[in-house]
Amino acid sequence: MKDFRVTGRAPNGKAVQAVITAKNKNEAKLLLQKKNITIEKLEQRREFNYVITLPSKRKIVGKKHAYNAQELRDAFGKLGYKKVKLEAVLFDIPIKPPAQSILQFINLSSFMLQEDMAYDKILEILADDEENPALKSALKGIQAELKKGREGEEVFNEYAHVFGKHPAYMLGLATKSGSMTEVYLATAKFMERDMEYKKNLKKALMEPAFTLFLTFCALLYYLVSVFPATAGMFTNFGLDVPPLTANTIVMSDFIIKWWPLMLSVVMLPIIVFAIWFTTGKGSFYRDKWMVQIPVIGPLMHKTSIEIFFRVFSAIYGGAENNIETLRASAEACRNKWMERGVKEIAIPMMLKEGASLVPSLTEAKVFNRTSLNRLRSGAEVGNVLASAGQIARYFEQETTYKMGNVIMSVQNFIGMFIGIVILFLTIVSSEIAMVSPATPGM
Repeated sequence: MKDFRVTGRAPNGKAVQAVITAKNKNEAKLLLQKKNITIEKLEQRREFNYVITLPSKRKIVGKKHAYNAQELRDAFGKLGYKKVKLEAVLFDIPIKPPAQSILQFINLSSFMLQEDMAYDKILEILADDEENPALKSALKGIQAELKKGREGEEVFNEYAHVFGKHPAYMLGLATKSGSMTEVYLATAKFMERDMEYKKNLKKALMEPAFTLFLTFCALLYYLVSVFPATAGMFTNFGLDVPPLTANTIVMSDFIIKWWPLMLSVVMLPIIVFAIWFTTGKGSFYRDKWMVQIPVIGPLMHKTSIEIFFRVFSAIYGGAENNIETLRASAEACRNKWMERGVKEIAIPMMLKEGASLVPSLTEAKVFNRTSLNRLRSGAEVGNVLASAGQIARYFEQETTYKMGNVIMSVQNFIGMFIGIVILFLTIVSSEIAMVSPATPGM
């Protein structure tokens, strides 16, 4: 999101000058047109590099945001700086800070909150120490807006492009929560588990798939390029070759002849599904099918359930109602199948039929029996919040242990497969080396 300053006229002819936030200049114009404001001047707030030359010839170099160069030059002039060189940053593209930087900010904030430090002072200290420009600017902006008396939830949501949608939502709720420290600790834990989920998904599925792909490419290159160049010399002279070499020659000839068709048959479905999985319907079926993958699928499902109840327990007290809590938790769980089940089945049951929480989530059919039974037990004693936290902690322990074993098993399987391919290539190459023409006269 970018800031734009508009100078114009209201419908009654009164002069207007205001700052609005939009994704780009065209969106800013559309927002102003809806308010019937005649635009006279529209300036985007952007970053400038500056070099100030002091009377002592020492130079001060830095960066500042402003709506135009003259405005920044005038500001420096009021501070007594006369020799100022300004240059607009060519590509003023905001880059989201790494998740580790955001997690560090949240962890440090929770530590300082436990030390009873004022939140305004925490933001000031962490903004000064932050090295990432995007996060530093965001923290200073949040501090300034909170000083003006704006609601924390509204301010943090404006910086969702920096913190991420769900962390920003949770941090915003923390500002109006009676247990700000606990919400910050829960947000940090949510981010850690979310990062762990992505890392496990990569290690368990993506990295093995990429390794297998590269292995197949190397094998195909040997069969269609290296092997024919060596084995072809023997077949051209009508020499007898060992059975494995003969079968490999047949396979090589088949691949060379039909490789365009084989490539189309293999790659076209992969490309089609990869594109389809990025759509709304495709992502729903992708996540639904993923939880059915043997061994890995149930662990990914439990991790999504853990994240759901971790967010639920973190914002249950600060959110306005259960519906808002369920919607935010479903969006955070990283599974479109579960998200749709909660949003399209559980929430409508609660709103239209007046059903309670546990029966509604049961009817969604996206949670396993363990989580529903524990939640039902908590509802019976009137402590849903504690049950949600227990579910999250239980699945964290289970999935962390089991996922480590699964990843190790997958890596062992990949190693065995690569070993088999190398053994095959070694045997074929050895057979070719031992082929020799019959001795004359024999």
